Amino acid sequence: MKRKLKGTQKAAVFLLSLGPALSSKVLKYFNETEIERISMEIANTTKVDSGTLEEVLDEFMVLTEAQRYILDGGMNYAKEVLEQTVGHNKANEILKRLKETSQIRPFDFMRQADPKQMVNLISQEHPQTIALILSYLLPEQASIVLSSLPEEQQTEIAKRVALMERTSPEILKEIESVLKEKLSSIVNQDFTSAGGVDSVVDILNQADRGTEKSILEGLETEDPALAEEIRKRMFIFEDVISLDDPSIQRIIREVDSKELAMALKGASEEVKDRIMKNISKRAGEMLQEDLEFMGPVRLREVEEAQQKIVGIIRKLDEVGEIIISRGGDDAVVL
Repeated sequence: MKRKLKGTQKAAVFLLSLGPALSSKVLKYFNETEIERISMEIANTTKVDSGTLEEVLDEFMVLTEAQRYILDGGMNYAKEVLEQTVGHNKANEILKRLKETSQIRPFDFMRQADPKQMVNLISQEHPQTIALILSYLLPEQASIVLSSLPEEQQTEIAKRVALMERTSPEILKEIESVLKEKLSSIVNQDFTSAGGVDSVVDILNQADRGTEKSILEGLETEDPALAEEIRKRMFIFEDVISLDDPSIQRIIREVDSKELAMALKGASEEVKDRIMKNISKRAGEMLQEDLEFMGPVRLREVEEAQQKIVGIIRKLDEVGEIIISRGGDDAVVL
């Protein structure tokens, strides 16, 4: 009869099955105490029989699938799928364990809600409450909701999302409770930080161009520094690989060759390849020479060069000479 393994013992068996290289990458996600306990179990494990290994790997796969079901469709969806797969009792056991150990974001139950319904649901709430909810939604959902709100609210809400830090569990719990009652849904919650500049950038990157322009112009008036920070993150230099060849060629015509070489000094090979593909053979040879003879450069200088080119890209996009595809109303039909 197989002995019942503790959590750290299961972790040790699983990591042993991965081998040293992968195990070291996994271990870095644990805290020091957990690493010490798991390492001790690994050190004390001399042999693992095939039955135990198979049992641990099977359990890992089931838990991984269950977590994916939760992220894809929420707790109700996960429960339904798991019950069909492993039965009612086992499904409840798995979900109970995930509730105790997993980090399921607040408002996860709203993933399946129609964004237009969300607008009706939250439009009368305080701007700070709306900002909090948008921070936890998927960016594509949040952008639709934000675009559908009155223009006079959009800038204020975007600003609150960008400046948001941590929110108390009590407030999250209260807001979720009200929304759950309205949507008649069930959610398992965890309390994590949300918001910040990255959140509002994600939302604006999914929004239509009119909404983006309106919000950024409003922020420019109220908080120029914040507006500039958001603009810088809207399109980064590495995103050039998402542009089509004619757009890249148009951009290169506006960029000084020395500036381009400096920007490429810190770029990925993928970006370099896309640039090289869109210039002449002679220009490519000269650019390669510039890169080779440049030698070590300050990271600050590379970032400044990249930001100048990003500025050119955004200006060309604004006047319609190139297109940064944004989805929705900005989708491009070839």
